Amino acid sequence: MPITDLGLSEPLVRALSQFDEATPVQVAAIPAALAGRDLLVTARTGSGKTSAFVLPILESWLSAVRSKPKRLHALILVPTRELAAQVREVMQGYARELPERIKVVSAVGGVSLNPQMMALRGGADVIVATPGRLLDLVDHNAVSLEEVGTLVLDEADRILDLGFADELSQILLMLPDERQNLLFSATFPEKMESIARDFLRDTKRIEIESEPEEIPDIEQRAIRVDKAKRTPLLRRLIAEEKWERVLVFVGRKYTADHVADKLHRNGIEALSLHGDLSQGARSEVLRDFKSGEIQILVATDLAARGLDIVKLPVVVNYELPRSPADYIHRIGRTGRAGEKGLAVSFVTAESTAHFNLIEKRNGLSLAREVIAGFEPTDLVPKASGTGGVKGRRKSKKDKLREAAARRSRDLES
Repeated sequence: MPITDLGLSEPLVRALSQFDEATPVQVAAIPAALAGRDLLVTARTGSGKTSAFVLPILESWLSAVRSKPKRLHALILVPTRELAAQVREVMQGYARELPERIKVVSAVGGVSLNPQMMALRGGADVIVATPGRLLDLVDHNAVSLEEVGTLVLDEADRILDLGFADELSQILLMLPDERQNLLFSATFPEKMESIARDFLRDTKRIEIESEPEEIPDIEQRAIRVDKAKRTPLLRRLIAEEKWERVLVFVGRKYTADHVADKLHRNGIEALSLHGDLSQGARSEVLRDFKSGEIQILVATDLAARGLDIVKLPVVVNYELPRSPADYIHRIGRTGRAGEKGLAVSFVTAESTAHFNLIEKRNGLSLAREVIAGFEPTDLVPKASGTGGVKGRRKSKKDKLREAAARRSRDLES
C-alpha cells in the first residue's frame, strides 16, 4: 500500500511524495493512531516505526487549536541522544510542507541545560527527550507536562534496559489522564508488561514479524579466535576483504577507546563512540563516520539502536552483546533498506557458550570459521574471564565472601 493512502492530509501527502510503499508497521499503526487508539507496537529496528508515530502526531497537530504560549502537543521519550536527534530530524523533514511551522525541541543530557531552557521559552509543540533530562527541565520549571496530548515511548525496552524505570514512573505521574499513548519497542520483556497495563487504554496490539526474505540480506559469520588476537584479526580482515566502512561493537568504553587507538596506530582511520563523550564529540564522530572520513567506528551498545547509517556494509561483534536479543539489534545496523550486509562475530573460548545461547535464542546455526594465521590455541575458558556474558558476573555477595576469605588467609599467615 502506498504510504500516501493511509489517511493523511494533503500537506503530509506532499511531504511523502518521494516515498513509495508503506512498511507493514506503518500500514498497521498509522490508521489506528489517527483514530485515537493507544498502541502497543512490537517491531524490529529499521522497520519504519519512527514514521509510524511521527506522521500521526503531525496530522493531529494540524487540526489542534493553537495557543500562546504553545501547548505541548506531544512528548516523545527515547533512550539515547542519537535517537532523539534522528526522531527530530525525521519530524522536521515531514513538516516542511505544513502551512505553519511546528516547534520541535530536543532535550537530552550530556550538553548544557541552559540552551534547552532557552529553546523552551514560549513553549513547544513537540519535545523529543531522554527521561533524565526531561525531569531536569521540569525541575527548573522550563516545561509543564500537564497538557500533553500524545505520549510516545520509542525503543521502550531500551529505556528500561538503561535504567530509566524510576524516571519513567515519575514522568507518567505528571501527565494528564486524558491522552493518547503510543508505545513502540523492538522486544517486549516481562518488566514492560506492568508498565503497559498501567497507562495503556483501549489498546491495539501490533506485532510485526521480520519477513523471511529480509534475513538473507545480512550474511552472518562466526570466527573462532583467541581473545588477544582479535585486534590483529580485525586489521587483517579490513585489509584483505577491503572493508571500506565498519561498525565494531564492544562491551566497554575502555575497550572502545583501546581498539580504536590500536587501529589508528596501524594506519586505519578509527574513532570510538561511547557514553563518556560529550554530545558535541559524539555528533562529530557520527558525522565523520557517515561522511566516510572515518573508516572504522568502535562503539558500545549505545549505538546499537537509533543509528541510521546509510549503506553500512559491515558490522563486527568484537565482543558479543550481553543480551541475545541485542545481537539482532547490532547486526541490524547493516543490510538496511534492501542493501546487502555482512555481520561478523568473534567467538573466543570464553564466549563460546554465550554465542551458542545467542544462536539458540535467535534460531541461528552458524559454521565456526578459522582464519589461517589466527588458529585459536585457547580452547578452554579461563576461570577468571567472564567475557561480559550476562548472568556470569560475580554478585556483590560473592565478591564480599572472596574478600573475607582473603582477609582470613592473610591473618592466618
